Amino acid sequence: MMLEIALHHRHTGFTLDIGLRAPDGVTALFGPSGAGKTTVVNAVAGLLRPERGRIAVNGEVLLDTEAGIFLPPHARRVGYVFQDARLFPHLSVKSNLLYGRRFASSRKDGSEIDRIVEMLGLGALLERRPASLSGGEKSRVALGRAILSNPRMLLMDEPLAALDAARKAEILPYFERLRDEFQLPILYVSHAPAEVARLATTVALIEAGHLRGIGPAREILSDPSLAPALGMREAGAVISGRVVAQEEDGLARIETAGGEVLLPYPSGQPGQALRLRIHAGDVTLSVPRPAGLSALNILPVVIKQIRPADGPSVYLRLALGGEHLLARLTTRSVSALGLTEGRMCHAIIKAMSVASEDVG
Repeated sequence: MMLEIALHHRHTGFTLDIGLRAPDGVTALFGPSGAGKTTVVNAVAGLLRPERGRIAVNGEVLLDTEAGIFLPPHARRVGYVFQDARLFPHLSVKSNLLYGRRFASSRKDGSEIDRIVEMLGLGALLERRPASLSGGEKSRVALGRAILSNPRMLLMDEPLAALDAARKAEILPYFERLRDEFQLPILYVSHAPAEVARLATTVALIEAGHLRGIGPAREILSDPSLAPALGMREAGAVISGRVVAQEEDGLARIETAGGEVLLPYPSGQPGQALRLRIHAGDVTLSVPRPAGLSALNILPVVIKQIRPADGPSVYLRLALGGEHLLARLTTRSVSALGLTEGRMCHAIIKAMSVASEDVG
C-alpha cells in the first residue's frame, strides 16, 4: 500500500508545505509539538480541507484541490485513534467495540471479533463502562473499535501522550502485535523517540511544517545530521536482535549484526526477534579492544560519519555489521583518540543502560 501526500496550508505562525510517500507498515510522523504532524493526519482523515493538496491511497484520490475532489471523512475508510480515547460513556466496552462495525464496508465475523478482543486483552473488560477503565485500557478499546470499522489504514495521533510511563509500557506490546499480525498500514503521530523506535518501520521527520527527512526507521534514527532534532538526551539508533538464550544471572544473550550482547530482558524467549534502541550517550568508544572493564558488551565498529552536535560534542555514526549505532562524544575525546571517518574501533555498551522500554 502506498500513501501519497502533498499539502500546502497556512496556519497562524507557520505554513505547512510538505510532500511524502508512505509505504506499507507503520510510518511515524515525528517531530516537536507544533511541527504540523496533526495537520497532516487530519487532512488524510478529511477533517481538514487544505488550501492546496493531493492525497491518494493506492492510486485512489481522496483529495485533489486542483481537480475539485474532496472525499468526505466517512467515505475514506480510515480508522482514527485520537490522543483521548473518545469512547461513548453510556455504552459498555463490548458495545463501543461493535459500534465500529457499523462503518465497515464488509462485516467481520465473530471469530475475527474474538481475535481482536484476544489480541488487545479485552476479554475481561467487555461488560464494563469507560468510566471504570484505566487510561491504557481505554486506549486499547479505542484501538479495537477503529480496527473493527475495517479501515484500509489507521491514523493514530499521539495515542499514548496522555498516559504515564507504566501505562505506556502496558500498551506498547499490543501496538506491536497489531503492527505484526494485522499488517494494517498505520500513520502514527508522535514526538516520543522511544515510541517511534519501537513501532515505526518508516520515519518522516517534520519540523516547522517541512519534511526534514524520510526513510527506514533504522536509517533516520541513526543519521547524525538529524540527531539534533531528536534532542541530545533522546538521540540514538535502533538495531535488530534475536534472543539466543537466557543466562542464569537473569541476563539475556542476544545476537546482533555486530556480535552477541548481554542485556536485562528476562521475558525474552530463545528465537524471539527484537528491536534494541541504544542511546547515543550510552555508547563509549575505544580504539584497541579494552580489557578489565565492568561493561559486558564490546562490539567492533567502523566510524562512517562524524557530525557536530550541541556544545563541545559530536555525533558519530558507527557501522555495526549491516546496521548502525550512534554515539555522542566530546570533541576532546575524539581528538585525543584520533577518531576519523573510516577508522575501526570498539563500541562499549553497558548492559544496564538499555532499559526495558528500549526493547521491543
